[in-house]
Amino acid sequence: MRRGDGLLAMIGNTPLIPLQFDDCQRTVWGKCEFLNPSGSIKDRLARTIILEAESRDAINSDSIILECTSGNTGIAFAMIGAARGYGVAIVMSERASGERRKIIEHFGAKLILFSESGYQHGIEMTRQMAESDPRYFLPRQFENPLNTADHEHETVKELLAQSPHKIDAFVSGYGTGGTLSGCCLGLKKANPDTKVFAMEPSEAALLAGEEACCHWIEGIAGGFVPPLMRNVPLDGTLKVSSPDAIAMTRRLNKEFGLLVGSSSGANVCAALDVAKQLPKDSLVVTVLCDRAERYFSTRLFD
Repeated sequence: MRRGDGLLAMIGNTPLIPLQFDDCQRTVWGKCEFLNPSGSIKDRLARTIILEAESRDAINSDSIILECTSGNTGIAFAMIGAARGYGVAIVMSERASGERRKIIEHFGAKLILFSESGYQHGIEMTRQMAESDPRYFLPRQFENPLNTADHEHETVKELLAQSPHKIDAFVSGYGTGGTLSGCCLGLKKANPDTKVFAMEPSEAALLAGEEACCHWIEGIAGGFVPPLMRNVPLDGTLKVSSPDAIAMTRRLNKEFGLLVGSSSGANVCAALDVAKQLPKDSLVVTVLCDRAERYFSTRLFD
């Protein structure tokens, strides 16, 4: 075994659980990605990208993993870097929650903050840094096809094995677009009748043709449509307001015992809207993306 193999083996195979809403007599199913070892779905792409880089000797003991992230991907790479013995430098907005920063630094990674809004500035920073220092390895999560492929082949495989019957609809927000694009492609290959919907904040519904504005749902809708979302055969989009996302997240925390973050609440809101439009026995699946302890300083805990 290689250093860190035990940790990498813990990633994925998260449970799929029913969430029963008696007030509207509907059930949606949540994939518990917050149970990954660093606490989010981003462990999947971090594992896949690093293992692929190792397989072609694109990364070594002198390498420094360099990535722009809103937080969860940075935490995942910081964790795997610590386990594998790689240096890690994370570029992220100073608006990200302090808890995310502390977790990244606690894993031993270097944190580089920028003040401009949106991911694009941070992405350009990482490109310039990589051009000036060959030690930097860029995962390029927003454009790396491995991000989509991992969900298409691994996450969807788990969903199909865990579902009690055929999946009628899948609903998810998007940050990099990897989860949504990969699950869309994989589920539709398995069953072309499965409907796939993108969840967007009402305040930043880019796929719906609207302008981006401020919202409170961390980790999604970074102000642009990522390259991985191009040409994805979605069946529609749904808007969820920030207050509704926060309210549903608190409900998941207090009524279901699921200590998840606001993007999970937003996903469940949208999935429930879809379920209400379908027969009661329809199977609607969504993603519970991350844990809530990285949001103590945000509106979620006000």
